[in-house]
Amino acid sequence: MTLEDTTGGTAPPKDDYLERRALRRGSAGWLLLTGLGVAYVVSGDFSGWNIGLSKGGFGGLAVATVLMGAMYACLVFALAELSAILPTAGGGYGFARRALGTWGGFLTGTAILIEYVLAPAAISIFIGDYVESLGLFGLESGWPVYLVCFALFIGIHLWGVGEALRFSLVVTAIAVAALVVFALGAFTDFHVDGLNDIPVDGEAFGSNSWLPFGLLGIWAAFPFGMWFFLGVEGVPLAAEEAKDPVRSMPRALAISMGILVLLAVVTFLAATGARGSAAVQEAGNPLVVALQGDGEPTALSRFVNYAGLAGLVASFFSLIYAGSRQLFALSRAGYLPRFLSLTSRRKSPYLGLLIPGAIGFALAAGTGNGARMLNIAVFGATISYALMALSHIVLRRREPGLHRPYRTPGGIVTSSVAFVLALSALVATFLVDRTAAFMALGVYVIALAYFAFYSRHHLVAGAPEEEFAALAAAEAELERD
Repeated sequence: MTLEDTTGGTAPPKDDYLERRALRRGSAGWLLLTGLGVAYVVSGDFSGWNIGLSKGGFGGLAVATVLMGAMYACLVFALAELSAILPTAGGGYGFARRALGTWGGFLTGTAILIEYVLAPAAISIFIGDYVESLGLFGLESGWPVYLVCFALFIGIHLWGVGEALRFSLVVTAIAVAALVVFALGAFTDFHVDGLNDIPVDGEAFGSNSWLPFGLLGIWAAFPFGMWFFLGVEGVPLAAEEAKDPVRSMPRALAISMGILVLLAVVTFLAATGARGSAAVQEAGNPLVVALQGDGEPTALSRFVNYAGLAGLVASFFSLIYAGSRQLFALSRAGYLPRFLSLTSRRKSPYLGLLIPGAIGFALAAGTGNGARMLNIAVFGATISYALMALSHIVLRRREPGLHRPYRTPGGIVTSSVAFVLALSALVATFLVDRTAAFMALGVYVIALAYFAFYSRHHLVAGAPEEEFAALAAAEAELERD
């Protein structure tokens, strides 16, 4: 017996289809979910954000960070409502599927997948750079280090989600503690005149010491302001494995966002004020540079250097988790090949972990260009943000009576702010790295071709996200009758 879905596709005839694609429920409470939210992002505090200083100066990056922080805050409030309505592994894809149809679901899910496949590849390269700079075991940055990263941490994920999230929480706690220690040390050498010491480009419109590259520099700094928060939107991907997701998901999203805002403010001010914006704007390890400048390494700078490695590991580890769950949900529903959603005896989507891991390793070993891969990830992220915010707006307008255990403060005004800022950030990616943006667009086009000509005709009606959307269609039809 087969089940017809709303697109004309069919569900697989086997009754055990979903049983063979089941995750371990109840593995994560609000604390582990909060740790996951911080873990996604924490590596961005140690490196990457500072390049925004070379695009907008201190003032430009500061304004960009405030605007991007507002975007993420608004988006997180919208996602808290959506994840309480539909607590499944589909996350953003599931929300968009209900609000925007199959095309909207696929567009959103693919954008999220681009972010979560490319970001770990980039971070593995940064881990290699840290290992080499620290002289650990005499290793140099290269494919052996990348291979160990993917093999070791995918192995932990295959062991089980509870074990994986507890490991992530411990490593994240070490990284956050290091940021606090860094700030305490850096603020003892804080100088206000170091904040705006980047030479002014007199030809840029609106340029001054605080905006050395003019008003356009604010816009160009958007992608780097995002690095203080990039990834926190992935928390809902753990909803299907969470304890009481209706309550724990909004709580974890709000707390993790609060922690990230505090860390962003402290890190940004401490690093630029201790050594000056000009000194850290191009540094691969800005926190260490802020502590020691051109001098000899100190005990504190060495500690922060080692802890920076912990921060990178935390984000690498958690982003692998997010990518596997998004791939799992899209595959389970038939948007991607169905075999990718099979789970092991320990309820881990093993192919959803191994195949993206193999792709990520190949990209890292083949290119060695972490910055470009992160820019591609940002491109995918901004598309998904706009579509998820739009999903919140559409559901609020079209289904006002839908049961909402949690309601977004400000309603559609909040999600509209996130939508506008996400589109602005998307355009900004072309200002920073046009090649990366067009490469991401190319991947998107290929994925859309697969969906248009094949997978949209083979969707699985029994998948949770598809059932949720079908229920909405049935209710709308009853109302018309």
